Amino acid sequence: MDKQFQTYDDTSDAATCAPRLARLRAEMARRGLDGFVVPHSDQHMGEYLPAYAERLAWLTAFTGSAGTAVVLKDKAAVFVDGRYTLQVRSQTDTKLFAPRDLVAEGPQGWIPDNLPKGAKLGYDPWLHTAHGVMHLKNAVEKAGGTLVAVDGNPIDAVWSDQPAPPATPAKPHALNLAGEQSEAKRIKLGEGLKKAGAEAAVITLADSVCWLLNIRGSDVPHTPFTLAFAILHDDGGADLFLDPAKRNPELMAHLGNSVQVHSPEQFTAALDALKGKNVLVDPATAASAIFDRLQKAGAKIRQGNDPCQLPKACKNALEVEGMRKAHIRDGAALARFLSWFEANAKDGHLTEIEAAQQLEDFRRATGVLSDVSFDTISGAGSNGAIVHYRVTRSTNRTIGKGEMFLLDSGAQYPDGTTDVTRTIMVGEPTAEMRDRFTRVLKGHIALATARFPDGTIGMQLDSFARRPLWEAGLDYDHGTGHGVGSYLSVHEGPQNISKKPVMQKLMPGMICSNEPGYYKTGEYGIRIENLVVVTPPENVGGERPMMGFETITLAPIDLNLVEPELLTATEKGWLNIYHARVRDTLSHLLDEETRIWLDHATRSI
Repeated sequence: MDKQFQTYDDTSDAATCAPRLARLRAEMARRGLDGFVVPHSDQHMGEYLPAYAERLAWLTAFTGSAGTAVVLKDKAAVFVDGRYTLQVRSQTDTKLFAPRDLVAEGPQGWIPDNLPKGAKLGYDPWLHTAHGVMHLKNAVEKAGGTLVAVDGNPIDAVWSDQPAPPATPAKPHALNLAGEQSEAKRIKLGEGLKKAGAEAAVITLADSVCWLLNIRGSDVPHTPFTLAFAILHDDGGADLFLDPAKRNPELMAHLGNSVQVHSPEQFTAALDALKGKNVLVDPATAASAIFDRLQKAGAKIRQGNDPCQLPKACKNALEVEGMRKAHIRDGAALARFLSWFEANAKDGHLTEIEAAQQLEDFRRATGVLSDVSFDTISGAGSNGAIVHYRVTRSTNRTIGKGEMFLLDSGAQYPDGTTDVTRTIMVGEPTAEMRDRFTRVLKGHIALATARFPDGTIGMQLDSFARRPLWEAGLDYDHGTGHGVGSYLSVHEGPQNISKKPVMQKLMPGMICSNEPGYYKTGEYGIRIENLVVVTPPENVGGERPMMGFETITLAPIDLNLVEPELLTATEKGWLNIYHARVRDTLSHLLDEETRIWLDHATRSI
């Protein structure tokens, strides 16, 4: 068997918290600090980090993809969102790090009540956005303290075996996959800079740099990023700050003469050279240190959105077609897995890791799998109730009879990124399980079939997916949909479908997840996730053209968990039509045994 992309090794140990916290506090004292903020971020504000930047995990043993710790002399707190409420308590030493709510309270809510008056709270300006620092500063001033930017991260000073930054080769992303030349993108965005009165834009997000220059890499687990900074000029030229170890002749030829390549160490000097120029920087995504440097250099900062994010999110025709092809390929792998799972899980001896490994093997058998798109969430029974559960060798358990199994997984193929969740019943479900599953399905269908006018934001559609649960006094503590990249990050902005008032309107070509769920702590979890593409406006007989969603994920939904009496005729029709499409699209790609299984799994109800 080929080497697995996932190791399932335990990367956290609560026993390490006490000695590491003591070392950090000693370093804080040496620097004259009374506290220090440790976010889950790197210089590019990424969700998924290279190993050397996993400072929050090193300190707290919490390995989730979002969180922040605040360490004071005599107390510390770790802030996580609703996805990680259970995980953080199982991973960290809660006697040392008090778990707190990242959304409802956050560091900005905790600091005023806990930071002593006159205290100095340190932060690394390369790991916080300008907006983030503004919120920290307000909180510290409420407490009567001082916020101090540190020169050199104190954790780096005490992390003795910290890994080196990644230096994997960067490579071109072919035009037949990207759908548009980098030069055309740069010229178009350069014209946009001129209209906005800017002469240059500092590009800091890894997915923006990769999209703009049509390059990819493997600096980050499960995400084809090469980590680099760029400066885009209004004439369409660009400066790329890329480690020499990542360069090769093919890459340099691809970049061409209008992209000047420099070492990362030259980035700050390049910021200094923008003196007197109008420079666009995104305060929500760029490191505070970049703003500090530009201000000191005398640049005229224009705060605005990263110019790459919106055009990147609105996939062109080739990118959308690539995503469709990737999902057909992935759907066939999923069908093989689900057929295999039904045959092998019924005796109650299959483990969470064995299931995840088998699915990865089916995807690898396609011959074009680059990586999984995130660590597979393979949760049986009570583990399925942990929203972003990551199975490890210490948490691995068998998938028992009478249990639900939640499997959230994805793949990175050169032509597209997938993300799909299916909840599968082993044995006979209870009436409650059927009710909850069917309510989640009704919400999924409501969002999949939504029609909406231009200008609609995701928050306006979020309640479509929640209403069937709300009617029974139920809900879930995560968003209903996130953006998905084209062979980039499985989580991307600026669009979003959630309770949060994200004001970006949904636009044609955007790809989002549709993933309502329900979680009963200690018992089971349910989530049904497909990816959808926002369709162009069309006249449906009313006064305004309407947009909708095209579902591109192709995988059976477990009919054993569906309570038909809870579905309307329209909902039954959607499910039957969806399953017929899954069957018709995938059957010719499957062996006879799997085809027979698929015919039954997609039967009409």
